[in-house]
Amino acid sequence: MKAARVSALIALSLLFAAPALAQQASVRLTIKDHKFSPAEVRAPANQAFTIVVKNLDSTAAEFESKSLRVEKIIAPGGEVSMQIRPLNAGRYRFFDDFHQATTEGELVVE
Repeated sequence: MKAARVSALIALSLLFAAPALAQQASVRLTIKDHKFSPAEVRAPANQAFTIVVKNLDSTAAEFESKSLRVEKIIAPGGEVSMQIRPLNAGRYRFFDDFHQATTEGELVVE
């Protein structure tokens, strides 16, 4: 009897936790012609979220942000996903380290 109650409580907690996990914010970017699109993206403050970057160029790119503390190489035609910690409201610059002159963007956290 006690094991059945524990199992039921675990099942219930997973049922209620699943929607919370599924609601994590996601920011999507593409790189084409060594430019981010969109160049400015938004994310919620004080919540973890994911940045997904798709490289549509025929050369590699390196998504980098010193303020976000992240850098990832993206193969030509490839895609990367990065988990970002909860951030305070503000603006966070990112760029393609291989093409800094043309590939720059900003994350606005609000």
